[in-house]
Amino acid sequence: MPVSAAYRPAPRFPALGGAFFDAVEPACFPTSRIRYRNDRWAARIGLEDLDGQEWEQHFARFEPLPGNLDRPLALRYHGHQFMVYNPNLGDGRGFLFAQLIDARDGRLLDLGTKGSGQTPWSRGGDGRLTLKGGVREVLASEMLEALGVSTSKNLSLIETGESLHRGDEPAPTRSAVLVRLSHSHVRFGNFQRLSYLKDGASLRNLLDYCIENYMPELALSGNRPAAFLREVSRRSAALCASWMMAGFVHGVLNTDNMNVTGESFDYGPYRFLPALDPAFVAAYFDHGGLYAYGRQPLIVRWNLERLADALRPLATEASLSEALDGYEHDLDLALQAGFLSRLGLRALGPESDARLLAVASEFLEESGAGFEQFFFDWRGGMGAERRAMNGPAGARYAGGPFASFRRALETYEPEARAVRAHPYFEGVRPCALLVDEVEKIWEAIADRDDWSLFDAKIARIGEMRDAYGGQT
Repeated sequence: MPVSAAYRPAPRFPALGGAFFDAVEPACFPTSRIRYRNDRWAARIGLEDLDGQEWEQHFARFEPLPGNLDRPLALRYHGHQFMVYNPNLGDGRGFLFAQLIDARDGRLLDLGTKGSGQTPWSRGGDGRLTLKGGVREVLASEMLEALGVSTSKNLSLIETGESLHRGDEPAPTRSAVLVRLSHSHVRFGNFQRLSYLKDGASLRNLLDYCIENYMPELALSGNRPAAFLREVSRRSAALCASWMMAGFVHGVLNTDNMNVTGESFDYGPYRFLPALDPAFVAAYFDHGGLYAYGRQPLIVRWNLERLADALRPLATEASLSEALDGYEHDLDLALQAGFLSRLGLRALGPESDARLLAVASEFLEESGAGFEQFFFDWRGGMGAERRAMNGPAGARYAGGPFASFRRALETYEPEARAVRAHPYFEGVRPCALLVDEVEKIWEAIADRDDWSLFDAKIARIGEMRDAYGGQT
């Protein structure tokens, strides 16, 4: 197999033992047709030289990668879903396929799947993924990566030739299998399951695994469970802040959809904001707005508290509670830093930065200005005024509600990278990913097997990613 020097297999999860997973067999699909392959990330992990047949061999038939897992592993976990505990979860249509070392930063990487077939945790489902779901997930991860969010990357999307029936899509619909790449496959729910089962030894083993592989700087901590929770809290706060600055609504912020390394993944009924609206909801079934845009910081905090509950057999309640005390402070600082990063501005200090964010949020909520358009227009601060005022949202920036933000903005200087010329900023509209466009992209695929809109959108997102500084 033509792997490059960047390919570094590291199958570490099996050493934890069978209490954590079930070895499974992938589904046998009638056909396989590559619809998307992420060659940027393939190169980073040494798989860029795979030809089409070899790609399908590993990412549709799931033949093992060299020196890697002999069989896929479906992980066991529990979780709170819409704040209700569910002990009947686990990898029901996916598995851990391989583990690698990131050639750039030396971190452990997991290759996980979605739509790869039934497992012991399928709960009567078929273990499949719709092609539409796969398309939506690829678009989400590309967009979030471009916006600087710590997100899983989609390495591969392959159409698999089956007809599926789903309640939320016209039936029958096409099928696909997705391969994700992330820095961990361990969810809050993995810890919850072991605590629920009162398996203290396995709980300790999982904690040690996470520290060894994701947070080695905590190895000598006197209170490893509390130190681990503090670090997960810090990373989760940074993740949540990046969602807010991207105008992203995850939609299903259950505890089994939160990763201990602070990466975002599993994009089902997500949405991006058209305009700032704290009550904006992504999931059509979230009737009470539990996971609305403005509630995401509170929900992440609540989920961290459930992780703390799971760690109680290993540490005192007081130490775990103290570990979460910094969450709100971390979140505030991350929101300020994220806002300045999006505008390409140098920080002036917490008080000034908080004020700038507050007046911008007030303007955006009151005016209904386009969320992504605002950041596009004012990238680089007041130096972008002519472009902003002459753009499609210029009239919104001329009124009184904008005055407070303008006065605050005048005190800020741009970062050097924000004033560099890039073709992306020569246009008048930003790259956005609103739901109507996603539906149009899918309609072209569903009706005519026309992937041109999808390909064009991936290219446009790539241009935005380059303009903002490249991949994460």
